[in-house]
Amino acid sequence: MTVSTSLRPDQRLIRTCREELWSALRDGDEHAAATAVFAGLEDGVPAEAVLMEVIAPSQARVGQEWAANRMTVAQEHVATVINERVIAALAHHPAGRVEPRHARVAVACVEGEWHALPARLLSEVLRLRGWRVDFLGAHVPTPHLIAHLHRTGPEAVLLSASIPTHLPTAHAAITACMAAGVPMLAGGAAFGADGRYARSLGATEWAADAATVAELLAAGLPRPDPTAMHHPIEDLPHLADQEYTMIAQSRSRLVKETLAELEERFLPMREYSSRQRRHTAEDIAHVADYLATALYVDDQELFTAFIGWTAGILTARGVPARSLALTLDVLDSQLKDFPRARALLERAGHGLRPDPHIPVPGNGKPA
Repeated sequence: MTVSTSLRPDQRLIRTCREELWSALRDGDEHAAATAVFAGLEDGVPAEAVLMEVIAPSQARVGQEWAANRMTVAQEHVATVINERVIAALAHHPAGRVEPRHARVAVACVEGEWHALPARLLSEVLRLRGWRVDFLGAHVPTPHLIAHLHRTGPEAVLLSASIPTHLPTAHAAITACMAAGVPMLAGGAAFGADGRYARSLGATEWAADAATVAELLAAGLPRPDPTAMHHPIEDLPHLADQEYTMIAQSRSRLVKETLAELEERFLPMREYSSRQRRHTAEDIAHVADYLATALYVDDQELFTAFIGWTAGILTARGVPARSLALTLDVLDSQLKDFPRARALLERAGHGLRPDPHIPVPGNGKPA
């Protein structure tokens, strides 16, 4: 979940702390990172502001630097781990200790979601505001989440997802929590900037930031009726056409056949190294996953935005964005009996023109 704060400390101190933290993250220096954060606390920056106005934007910058090809995957991982350790240290600092005075809530990342830092930031903000928080971490299988709810009885579940391809799994988790009689508050980039997917998947509420989460919790979330009969298909009636199900179930075959056809249509691929072929297959799999997810939520913009983002990633790595058109064209040829999928491919591919002299996505991407 994205986080923000209503506190307005000295912005000069905030900027200084943020700049010093960023310098430490860029250098991979955990000690310097912790020193920068603790110095901010000692200078009077509230712990919540450190979380939201220093650490959160610094982590966002890490992702931006990777996307622009100015930071390697390894550097990105190192910076993220440092931020996680700094947050843990902050939780044990005197400025970060608050006795709980509100009820228990559970914060978890949807099954398959490994981007846990947003959920961790949210958890720490709620702790600072007096909530008793069970932070379950990344990749929480739905059965384990439900078992935790039955054992601890929280007031609400706060479900975080950053990657849209986890929306079908999030839907299952939302449905299960509601059936258990526990309100579900969804947040994170996967649910859309306006929360549209959280609403369509049946969540009790959606929140864009931690301040909103705290306000919603303080106001009290309506508890669902566990005896009410509800089926996921009722939220998404378009799934009756089975396009999502058939494409999701045939994902491996679709990737394999698309890769083979690309090799036939783009002869230089036959000379690709094993690393290049692996990256190409991974790229096709990502496209197939986003295509399936867009079919699940019936939203063309989700797939189009992903293709646009991917084009930017490729361009930053010296691979012309037009190369995506070839992959989309080959996928289209594999899905002739899927009108909704073909409409998504056509819209996303608008403006992208295949060039026989340009390699398909995968060549030049980081390991």
